[in-house]
Amino acid sequence: MSRTLDDANREISRVRQMPYGLARTQAAERQVRLVDAEGPDAARAYALSTLVEAYQWGGEVDRSFVAFARLLRWWDEHPEHFDAQDRHALFWSFKWMVSALADFPTVPAEQIDRTLADMERRYALAGNGMDAVAYERFAWARQRGTADAETAYQAWVATPRDDWSQCEACDPGDRAAWLLATDRVPEGIRLIEQTLTQDPSCASEPADMLSYLAEAYLDTGRPRDAARAHRRAVAALAEAESDMVGARGRRIRLLARGGQPDRALRAIEADQQYLTGGDTPYSRLAFSRLVGAATHVLRPEHGDRPLRLDRVPAATVAELDDWLRAQAGELAARFDERNGTPSETEAVERAWRTEPAADVLDLDVLPRGLGSASAAGGGAAAPSPHLAPADEVGAHGAGRGTHAQHAAPDALVAEAERLVAEGDPEAAAAAYLDAAVAAEHAGLLADSGFAYAEAAHCAQVLGDDDGASAGYAAAVPRLRAGGLPPAVVAPVVVQWARAAAATGDAAAVLSETDDLTASLAARLDAPPAADEDRAEALVAREQAADRRAAADLEDAAARLLATLGGDGRAQDAAARAQRAAEAYAALGAPVDAAHAFWLAGRLHDGLGRVDEAVWHLESAVEGFTAARQRGPRGEAANDLVDVLRRSGQDARADELARSLTS
Repeated sequence: MSRTLDDANREISRVRQMPYGLARTQAAERQVRLVDAEGPDAARAYALSTLVEAYQWGGEVDRSFVAFARLLRWWDEHPEHFDAQDRHALFWSFKWMVSALADFPTVPAEQIDRTLADMERRYALAGNGMDAVAYERFAWARQRGTADAETAYQAWVATPRDDWSQCEACDPGDRAAWLLATDRVPEGIRLIEQTLTQDPSCASEPADMLSYLAEAYLDTGRPRDAARAHRRAVAALAEAESDMVGARGRRIRLLARGGQPDRALRAIEADQQYLTGGDTPYSRLAFSRLVGAATHVLRPEHGDRPLRLDRVPAATVAELDDWLRAQAGELAARFDERNGTPSETEAVERAWRTEPAADVLDLDVLPRGLGSASAAGGGAAAPSPHLAPADEVGAHGAGRGTHAQHAAPDALVAEAERLVAEGDPEAAAAAYLDAAVAAEHAGLLADSGFAYAEAAHCAQVLGDDDGASAGYAAAVPRLRAGGLPPAVVAPVVVQWARAAAATGDAAAVLSETDDLTASLAARLDAPPAADEDRAEALVAREQAADRRAAADLEDAAARLLATLGGDGRAQDAAARAQRAAEAYAALGAPVDAAHAFWLAGRLHDGLGRVDEAVWHLESAVEGFTAARQRGPRGEAANDLVDVLRRSGQDARADELARSLTS
């Protein structure tokens, strides 16, 4: 029985609600097959545009060309089957096609020119504005490095915006990028600063423009502004929907040039998948150039530093630098042959002439070594290490520092909370640090521990994982020495584990998780105290809190071990993740259980254990489905479909795709 138009549109809309990835792509492919087989014709444009979008943003850009060609042919043959939304999707997708074609060196320049001309012709026939066409002409000239790029830029910015223009966040970002690249740095900085006051947001912004701004500040002698822009860029990057190789690469280059080798190397390790797995050949070239600039800067003093890389044949900075130079050079030559200019090769040569910045970035929100003085030993903490004058901690920072030990801890905590509420976590971290010192001098170890933990959290929000780890390391022994039960200390250790996962410093955290887990188990196994004043309901709540804390610690340890690499650690992490999942399920926390099952499934997949990976990933999908968590369900389904396809279980993958839209 054929579907009605409403039924087809409803199922296609469900596909569009899924996160990008294999599951969404295969669900979109299925919808196109259904429309082809049984109609209705009025749903074909919607199905095809959904498939184009799935390919474009799901890491299979090259496959979008055929789907778009089908969509365009359907428009030529049956425009009556396109409603207003279908028509807008068609002309919007045209922009993706032009830029995507340019990102593959195997596509001849003549074909891209013809596609641009066809886009302009069709826009004119449809009565559309020409801003999108002008932008694509500029982008193509910029990528080729032709002499008319500036003329194309001026033509674009002079063209009025219309319904097919880039979003209001991307537009100024691309203009600023060109201004910065053509030595109009003050103008580029002003444009980004003005745009940021409007709080722009889209799939790539403000992360992209902030990454440009941070480096522009560094190059113009404004390292403190560069640090602030960098922190904002990192926070925005965490929310971005696309691979963002440009912003990621500029972040790495900034860290290397700004005298932050440890952070730069950790960022390379974290983003190593883009060295070989970008969406297009051009994205791999761009990322290779940016990271290559960083390794070139780091190589003289850090060439022998080891790197944990499993995507490329390199074990040190020097080896990665050589590998990147070879890869970038080969890709650049292929693009230059297609483009008819030496632009890409020249850009590679410039990357490997990159110099360190004149200023060193200070990205430490908290000083290192806060945990060196153990409160358990009974010694008083040193005075607050934050002794900077007021103008170095923001407008709210006056009056703190050397006198912190004489101020009332409650007043300092209140000030810190006010600063957090006002959106100034950097100044709040300093206030919490002073509160921690004041509380310890007053003999309030638990209060001191909580203040250290809050300061660490502020540092974590701002991307200072080293400072956050130091803050949590100071917090935990004070909380324990203050006599707090393990269930109260556990959340701080969980946060500490997240910081340690970024810094690679895991031993102390794993030791704390094991100690606290043992303490929780002992409390749960102990016979109930003969205390008539403790109601049965209170005892039950305490036991539930202990079980929850134990599950959280198991999950945190699993995630920390998973970041360290190595089959032995991965096996331990998978076992801990499964135990956490089972504990969460017993506690009636299905979403947390699903996340733990998801982690275990990914770990088993990495270990080559297909059956275990499938079982755990299926458990994750079922858990997210039951909890109506569409986003995580789709992402876990992407991983499950990938495992099923790679292991030849196509029928099960097809069945999963059907279930996701039914």
